[in-house]
Amino acid sequence: MDSIITMNKNCKGGTDMAHQKEGDSMGLFKKKNVKKSYDRECMKPVIRASICTGEQVAGFKDIQTGKLEEIMLIKSPKDLDDFKNTYGITEEIEKEY
Repeated sequence: MDSIITMNKNCKGGTDMAHQKEGDSMGLFKKKNVKKSYDRECMKPVIRASICTGEQVAGFKDIQTGKLEEIMLIKSPKDLDDFKNTYGITEEIEKEY
């Protein structure tokens, strides 16, 4: 198990060694899991993939206009899972080239 060692100055002028497990937050700045939503009647989730570079971008396509609102770059399967979890998407996402 990896651990992070931080140096803290104590009031006597010395330093204390504090051990923290990797992934634990220090308290003040904690990543929050915020669920977001989208209009399921007017928009559908899509992945736009470049034929040339293979770059993939996840976003929402307006069903009426066809305009794509890009949300995030997909670099790994974890990014795709994060996108699906953030917006509560359970179905397979259509790919457009």
